[in-house]
Amino acid sequence: MPMHKLNNVTQMRLDKWLWCARFYRTRALASSAVNGGKVHVNGERVKPAHSVRIGDSMEITRGGERYAITVRGLSLQRGPAASAQHMYLETPVSREIRARHAELRKLAALASPAPQRRPDKKSRRLIHRFKQGL
Repeated sequence: MPMHKLNNVTQMRLDKWLWCARFYRTRALASSAVNGGKVHVNGERVKPAHSVRIGDSMEITRGGERYAITVRGLSLQRGPAASAQHMYLETPVSREIRARHAELRKLAALASPAPQRRPDKKSRRLIHRFKQGL
């Protein structure tokens, strides 16, 4: 279900678009990410009220992941995730890099498994002494 220019919308605020496209859970988080330099539109650092148009390219850094996308649609309201994915097109290179980083994270998690149980009081004291160098 493509969302190209619903209700004759040709542009909208960047923070609202990021929220509608489900990159951030709230508009406040989207706005602070834009202010923090985590979102670039057409290669430039912008403000949350910057107008987004169909065809704009974006680089979004969220957590440890980096997305390189092209805006394909605008929507006046936040919808389900399936329809939000129609609002943008991620580049194949970006998708491949994210998949490679996910694989590296999985391998790192296998290399250092979580302990079977939580340490008891005696073990916590030993761990604390070890870390303090006593």
